[in-house]
Amino acid sequence: MRILLSVALAATALTPSLADAQSAREVRHDRQEVRHDRAEVRRDMRRGDYREAREDRREAREDRRETREDWRDYRRTHGDVYRRGAYAAPRGGWRYRPVSVGYRFAPAYYSSRYWINDPWTYRLATPGAGLRWIRYGNDVILVNIRTGRVIQVHSAFFW
Repeated sequence: MRILLSVALAATALTPSLADAQSAREVRHDRQEVRHDRAEVRRDMRRGDYREAREDRREAREDRRETREDWRDYRRTHGDVYRRGAYAAPRGGWRYRPVSVGYRFAPAYYSSRYWINDPWTYRLATPGAGLRWIRYGNDVILVNIRTGRVIQVHSAFFW
C-alpha cells in the first residue's frame, strides 16, 4: 500500500513539469514559424513576387498574434512568477516615466543590479550579444548595454 501511494505522489509531482516542458517546446516552435515566415517574405520580395509576399506577411502576422496569445495565457496561469518585490531605483527622487523604443537610459538604470538573469522563466526571448533584459519599475525592457538604448518594451510586466 505504501509503495502504491509513493508512486501516485511521484506521478502527481512530475505531471506539472511535463506540461511545462511541452508548452516550452510549443513556444519554441511558434517562434521558429515566425522566423520562417519572415524569411519567406524576404525571399518573395527578392524574387519580385509581391502578391505572394503579401500573403506571407498576413500569415506571419497571424503567427505573431498567436505567439503573443500563448505568452499571455502563460502569464495568466503563472501569475505568481510575475509578482516581484518593490522596485528600488538607482537614485533618490526617482519618478517612473514610461519609455519607448529609442530612449537612452543612464548607465545606473541598466547595471547588473537590474538585469533579469533568467528570461526564460518569464517566456522572454533570449537577448542577443550586447543586449540585456532589465527591470524598470514594473516594466521589462530590452536594452543595448553598450549604448543604453531601448530596443523593446513590455509595459506593466510585473505586478
